[in-house]
Amino acid sequence: MRVSGSDVLAKIVVVFLVVIAVLGMFGKLRIPGAARLSQKKCPRCGRYRIGNGPCDCGKKKG
Repeated sequence: MRVSGSDVLAKIVVVFLVVIAVLGMFGKLRIPGAARLSQKKCPRCGRYRIGNGPCDCGKKKG
């Protein structure tokens, strides 16, 4: 039994679409620690703060 090239291509496309659908479902799940990460952002500029000190956006340049 021979398999034509279009059959193989159709199977590859179907598998790809199933994988993308599964990744989309996992992407909608809640990420643990997302609330904690959002609290680590600076309220003024939106950058992530590293450590406990203030953000660099409040410092004067020069």
